Amino acid sequence: MKKKLVVITGAGMSQESGIKTFRDNNGLWEDHDVMEVASPQGWNANPKLVLEFYNQRRKQLYESSPNKGHKILAELEKHFQVEIITQNVDDLHEQAGSTKVLHLHGELKKARSTKNPELVYTLKNWQLNWGDKCDLGSQLRPHIVWFGEEVPALFDAMKITETADILLIIGTSLSVYPAAGLINYIQPSIPIYYIDPNPVIVPSNVTVIEAKSSIGLEQLLHLFEIK
Repeated sequence: MKKKLVVITGAGMSQESGIKTFRDNNGLWEDHDVMEVASPQGWNANPKLVLEFYNQRRKQLYESSPNKGHKILAELEKHFQVEIITQNVDDLHEQAGSTKVLHLHGELKKARSTKNPELVYTLKNWQLNWGDKCDLGSQLRPHIVWFGEEVPALFDAMKITETADILLIIGTSLSVYPAAGLINYIQPSIPIYYIDPNPVIVPSNVTVIEAKSSIGLEQLLHLFEIK
């Protein structure tokens, strides 16, 4: 039986595909204060700005492709039971061929009702506009977990992490939650690998590969003796 490889990915995973992260710009995301475009308060203050912001992020995603790191993770399904827990809202893992992906922070290509968050719709293109409504007649908003909102998928992520035979963390700081907290749910003695070009201080039981995601994953293949 294949071993269970649980992978936690963050913004660094998608940077090689041209997807930007606000943390690289002193809290600015595409020249916007993140609280203006990624919080309930920002939505209430200027929903049209928020919709346009995510339209541009969605357009950027439609113009992007999975990078080598995404493709290596998909190929690892030949050797492991792979489950990916991602903080990223893009679908580049799925585009690369990964079959089990849990999105902690929502999905950019989806929208949900402002009246009933259980009503989630897949968008037909990159535009979500003011006046686009759900079946209940309320405005649709991006299907994104904003700052200050609960993370509905967190419990499922904990359960997945508990089943890991190997834990792999890519492109996310071990000081940023919820990813940092998930490490506490692995079984004792489970090997942990951490790929990041700028790794933070990590526990001694973590194997650090100081590289961007694609290069780090190639190195990991050598460690796993996979050709």
